[in-house]
Amino acid sequence: MVRPTMRFAALFTVASGILLQFQYAWSNHSLSIKPGAPFLDLDGYAINSHGGGILSIQDSNNQSNYVHYWYGESKNGPTYSLDPRYPARVDMTGVSCYSSSDLLTWKNEGLVLLAEPKDPTSELHTSRVLERPKVLYNAAGGDFVMWFHLDSADYSLARTGVAVSSHPTGPFIFLHSFRPNDNESRDMTVFLDPQHPGVAWLVHSSEDNMVMHVAALTPNFRNVNGTMSRTLINLQREAPAVFYHNHLYYLLTSGCTGWAPNQAEVFVAIHMLGPWESLGDPVRGNTREARLKTFYSQPTFVVPLPNLPGRFLMMADRWNARNLSGSGYVWLPLWVQDAPNDDGLFLSISPKERMVWSSVIVGWFDEWSISEVDKFPKIVSSS
Repeated sequence: MVRPTMRFAALFTVASGILLQFQYAWSNHSLSIKPGAPFLDLDGYAINSHGGGILSIQDSNNQSNYVHYWYGESKNGPTYSLDPRYPARVDMTGVSCYSSSDLLTWKNEGLVLLAEPKDPTSELHTSRVLERPKVLYNAAGGDFVMWFHLDSADYSLARTGVAVSSHPTGPFIFLHSFRPNDNESRDMTVFLDPQHPGVAWLVHSSEDNMVMHVAALTPNFRNVNGTMSRTLINLQREAPAVFYHNHLYYLLTSGCTGWAPNQAEVFVAIHMLGPWESLGDPVRGNTREARLKTFYSQPTFVVPLPNLPGRFLMMADRWNARNLSGSGYVWLPLWVQDAPNDDGLFLSISPKERMVWSSVIVGWFDEWSISEVDKFPKIVSSS
């Protein structure tokens, strides 16, 4: 171990092609994040976990401690295009996993779901597309369930895939793929409902990416149960990321422009099935062009920061369409601001009224620290 004297700088590379620099300031013992700087794992290699999501497991012996597992697309090999009508691609290699106790330093756990290089009839053949893997822990079954967008190279299959494992670091065994409720499914996420124990949801772009679908999962989290809703109709949104705060659900999305960045929009609802109301673009700071392009990135997941209610970490991919394996990553603080409670207003109003007061902010900082995240809403609001 290297013992820092005054200042130790460590570079890490984040999944989804994400680039970040974490600096350890020995003077105040705090870790800070520089969005857009290189991000490496503990072995010094670039993290390869694109379009990812994080599963946080609480320590049963100390509930203030967590182990975080970061799953994402492994993008190795050259970027190429089979047809100019379809997005550039790399051959499928599988799903990677990294683990951390602090959301900053990441251990490479390897590929936890492998592509099939030899059998062209396999649904996980390298010629296929695997995107946006997310993992849920199913407490009833004691297993880990992975969901992902599974497609053909021309994106005509539009299916979801499901795999399971008895351990968060795999190996995951592929179960099946299907169209949820017989509908197309492309960009997607899954979400464990904090208000309803044992309930989880699939949220996915459908109907040629013109409509977002919300579908309830079966109790074992391996399929959908038939309950669903259509929302964000004709809004053409993708890259869904769901989070929850004070009896309200939030849905962060991007537009549909391939690998090119675009403007974010966040929605709020009392129930996962909706109706969902727009809160507009949550992005603040930096230049107008950067804001309109979500700081040149696309959201992939929102992580609740442990022991910090209303404070979250937005994970976003900074895609490099010419070299997808070299894509970057942007991590930024996200806050939910509630109705004021100085006079008891927040506690006295209904969830529907809270929707009116609620706002979401994603602020740009050249450098920021998780330990100081409570200070940032005031800074962003006054800038």
